[in-house]
Amino acid sequence: MEVKIEDGWKKALSPEFSKPYFSMLTDFVKKEYLNNGPIYPPASQIFNAFDLCPFDKTKVVIIGQDPYHGEGQANGLCFSVHPDIAIPPSLRNIYKEIEGDLGTKPPTTGDLSHWAEQGVLMLNATLTVRAHQAGSHQNRGWEDFTDAAIAALAQEKDNLVFILWGAYAQRKGEFIKRSKKHLVLTSPHPSPLAAHRGFFGNHHFSKTNEYLIKHGKTPIEW
Repeated sequence: MEVKIEDGWKKALSPEFSKPYFSMLTDFVKKEYLNNGPIYPPASQIFNAFDLCPFDKTKVVIIGQDPYHGEGQANGLCFSVHPDIAIPPSLRNIYKEIEGDLGTKPPTTGDLSHWAEQGVLMLNATLTVRAHQAGSHQNRGWEDFTDAAIAALAQEKDNLVFILWGAYAQRKGEFIKRSKKHLVLTSPHPSPLAAHRGFFGNHHFSKTNEYLIKHGKTPIEW
């Protein structure tokens, strides 16, 4: 099956494209866009996280759950929205932590593509969703696909930083903790319901950059 995705990721994930679950997933997603739209993100941006952050350049992985399901929000990167969309509450809290941790002013829009272009893979566990129906594309195969992406990075690369905010991300990345060749950072989720339980003050942004520098990599300009 021909999948339009960044070449490094295509090579890393090629075994997945011939598996039965992936065929059923693509059939499901195509029908959803045709019959049950609107579906987010736009079809051209489903693999945006991979296309903007090539496999060979990935240094940091942030794991989310579902794309935003409001109109015009989702752009294929977890926690990120298009520049003209209001910054969502969780991302506002992420920006607060950046300012508190690094002492730098955060971006003025919710578009995080500049993170991706520096090697931050912002990966939702599920890559598509029906409008206004959170979780509507869960358990259709996306989770298997994104598990494979995380596993490929963990196995084939060294000294990555995995950032796992909230219980869902921590469960999805549980297997990485057994490896000693990566840094795994965990805390509560940045959502308004959980951020005050330990997200604020986690210093994940400075810890990430310290680790990258220690291992001869360029830090991220958050």
